[in-house]
Amino acid sequence: MLWKGRRQSDNIEDNRSDGGGLPGGLGGGPGQFRIPIGGRAGGGGLSTIVILVVLYFGLKFLGIDPMQVLGGGGGLLPGDSQITQSDQPGQQGAQANDEMKQFVATILAETEDVWNGIFQANGLTYEQPKLVLFSGQIRSACGFASSASGPFYCPGDHKVYLDTAFFDQLSRQFGASGDFAEAYVIAHEVGHHVQNLTGVLPKFNQMRQRMSEADANQMSMRVELQADCFAGVWGRFTAQKGILEQGDLEEALNAAKQIGDDTLQKKMQGYVVPESFNHGTSAQRQRWFKAGFDSGKLSSCDTFNNPI
Repeated sequence: MLWKGRRQSDNIEDNRSDGGGLPGGLGGGPGQFRIPIGGRAGGGGLSTIVILVVLYFGLKFLGIDPMQVLGGGGGLLPGDSQITQSDQPGQQGAQANDEMKQFVATILAETEDVWNGIFQANGLTYEQPKLVLFSGQIRSACGFASSASGPFYCPGDHKVYLDTAFFDQLSRQFGASGDFAEAYVIAHEVGHHVQNLTGVLPKFNQMRQRMSEADANQMSMRVELQADCFAGVWGRFTAQKGILEQGDLEEALNAAKQIGDDTLQKKMQGYVVPESFNHGTSAQRQRWFKAGFDSGKLSSCDTFNNPI
């Protein structure tokens, strides 16, 4: 991936020097949407009526015509941008300028360009999320979290949280290496931010309080797979800029495979429990990322009204 020399986002909060000393180390709080490191018990299905309600409210939240938005988004090709400084006040030395931070800031900037364009095409303003780098543990509006949580998005403060040590784990433990694999992880979490802005996450959080665990798992899968598809849409526009290299798409698809519920469970406990899936199987995550990547259209990301 030819990311060096491109614009870096200012929306980076580097809290890595603040790691440790926080109580708990709790992951996956009630408002968090994250890359899974494990699974939950549960099973069952969710009625089509409930799924339709979530999708409708998700798109009407900002006054968007559901049919207009789900049919739009294609053809956008943001222009190249200039390099900006992403360091936060008071940060000095190598940590503030390390290559990983530069990479994360560049990928975040690329997501900003794409989603700014998509929102503007529909008469809306995209609220850019903050991305918080941390080490060990972190306090968010969704509660305390640790590195074991994996990267996550907190709708309570509109921030993506990332311990970059996860990328080492992704490569060493899960066999998913490469810069575009890492970019996919960031784009997936930004996809949750898009869902938050359009009302999908608020509606899901409201509804799942009245759902059984089985139904909540099923709906969670649809939410997560849509975030994968949104990451694919972003990847499509990134490819159009000519900054992807041969093998990059395969890196992202391999990452999607390695963090599928079935693959993770088989690797961690030796067997799978399909009724506990809440992020999607490897095949599902690959398929929905590829659907967004192939079309570049939000209409390809309707995980609520199509078989997953």
